Amino acid sequence: MIIRQRVHWLKMLFIWKGSVLKKIMVQLAVITLFSLAIYYFKGKVLDYKVHLNPAIFTLIGLALAIFMGFCNSASYDRYWEGRKLWGVLVNETRSLTRQIFSFVNDQGPDAYEEKQKITKVIAAFCWSLNDYLRDKPGTHSLDHLLSKEQIRQLQGKKFIPNIILGFIADWLNDQHSKGNIDSIIMASMDERLNQFSTILGGCERIHNTPLPFAYSVLLHRTVYLYCFWLPFGLVDIVGWMMPLVVLLISYTFIALDAIIQEIGEPFGEEENDLALNSICRTIEYSIFEQAGIQQEQPVIVHSYVVD
Repeated sequence: MIIRQRVHWLKMLFIWKGSVLKKIMVQLAVITLFSLAIYYFKGKVLDYKVHLNPAIFTLIGLALAIFMGFCNSASYDRYWEGRKLWGVLVNETRSLTRQIFSFVNDQGPDAYEEKQKITKVIAAFCWSLNDYLRDKPGTHSLDHLLSKEQIRQLQGKKFIPNIILGFIADWLNDQHSKGNIDSIIMASMDERLNQFSTILGGCERIHNTPLPFAYSVLLHRTVYLYCFWLPFGLVDIVGWMMPLVVLLISYTFIALDAIIQEIGEPFGEEENDLALNSICRTIEYSIFEQAGIQQEQPVIVHSYVVD
């Protein structure tokens, strides 16, 4: 995802990165060429004049706009729910880290180092959830956060975030057994882990349950049929401006169709998907700062956050 500062309205007209225009340029070019052909032949197909009343397109366009609005709302709901889940994860990781450093009363010589290690495991959960939602198998992003023994235990596992939650639970249980965590505080920390599990389940629900395919097919077909029929209805009314008008209308409908498909899968790696890498870096940086772990600043290039 692109995280960009607000730009001048004139620059917004020419922004390329983040626009779906590059995805639909071929479709728009085909429709424009088709419109030019219809204009050249005066709306005739094999000497047969195709008569389509423009009023028909008003009715169809209104119905299509309503249906696209419904699909857009459904896609954005999935996108925003995913963002809210990751927002809760940011809060919960910070709270759990704070509780570990404030309420775990381990007085051993390696106590602080052990707390730093479990902080890295918390960060590893976030990165593993990122990889899981993006269908990236393996532990390549966890090598700097987990021990070799923990990495070995994750080999061949599919639900890695859930296994890492077990690592955190085992550490807390061990500290509780040693008397380093009060039972009331332990219950609060367990509630944090339950929240982690709820976030994991919520993200899985979005990831594994896309928008019904029938909706996508119906919307896609209707948009393109509308755009290819439109030149016949406008050729006798708009004249030589017809290809430009068709291009503008087609851009609106086809671009919105592309956006609906893109944000409907919010955990992907396209430009308008959620910036999961950026969120994970934010979590890692903030809880490492709490734990006193040396780290590098998040990578920022100009107005973009690298994701």
